[in-house]
Amino acid sequence: MTKILVTGGAGYIGSHVVHLLARRNFIPIVYDNFSTGFRDFVEEFDVIEGDIGDYQHVSEVLKSHDIACVMNFASYIAVGESVNKPLMYYDNNVAKTFTMFRAMLDADVKRFIFSSSAAVYGTPEEVPISEDSRLHPESPYGKTKYFIEEVLRDLDISDQFKSVSLRYFNAAGADPSGQMGEGHVPETHLIPLVMRAVLDPEYTITIFGTDYDTEDGTCVRDYIHVNDLAMAHILALENLMKTPATRVYNLGNGLGFSVKEVIDSVKRVTGKDLSVKEGERRPGDPAVLVASASRAREELGWDPEYPDIDEIVRSAWNWESQQRRRGY
Repeated sequence: MTKILVTGGAGYIGSHVVHLLARRNFIPIVYDNFSTGFRDFVEEFDVIEGDIGDYQHVSEVLKSHDIACVMNFASYIAVGESVNKPLMYYDNNVAKTFTMFRAMLDADVKRFIFSSSAAVYGTPEEVPISEDSRLHPESPYGKTKYFIEEVLRDLDISDQFKSVSLRYFNAAGADPSGQMGEGHVPETHLIPLVMRAVLDPEYTITIFGTDYDTEDGTCVRDYIHVNDLAMAHILALENLMKTPATRVYNLGNGLGFSVKEVIDSVKRVTGKDLSVKEGERRPGDPAVLVASASRAREELGWDPEYPDIDEIVRSAWNWESQQRRRGY
């Protein structure tokens, strides 16, 4: 069977992809430095501890395991943190990724799946956002994703390797098994923060801005279930293995849910109330970010299984509840 190196494979999205790879008859090899990943998410797989910035180690792993494709999730992801610590983001998300690319070329591995982001668009000029929309990243995090996509285009032109870049919108939810889910420290994503307010009566969720040009005045985002993201990666991989061609795809439901709608969904799913307060807008928060994912649907046959916000929230609540029972 085909072996796939999954860097950052013990993290939130990477671990979901690893499990689905195995179910689709690939052999996932997890490569993670465990700065943010969790061993228990992937304990049944072949796990190698290492950093993508270690050229010699990455090269040895690629060669010794006869890797056919690399899927990269080894990235720092917090937009706000990237503004405060830009060099940390450029080092990990760009410089170390370049090192990994050199190791791939040395090992003659010519296929790559890239975990990109809707942050490459910045504030959109049109909604829904298509892959042909203007790229104008506004944070160091978004710029790191943009830079890597540009390098991947150059590697395609030079015929050194082919790649697929997947631009996520708002990843959310958890595997229905409850085996893995979001575990970011610190947590910055809305759904787990709202659930924290449910579980901790002393915690209050803040709505940043209630005067946007949206139906209820709060920001609207496109939430995509993590298992649907994982399936898109598998479909992109299968397509890349059959027909090597560099492509870019948006991954979103094409449905927008406001901050207040997400809070209401959590209340419905949990049957509990929570503390909410209204705050000022955060700089750089667009009113609406919603994807057009028609290219992924048409070219990859991708069809999200969990488009409903209550389904997404229910799976996240199942994970959060289990974590509380485990004493986390």
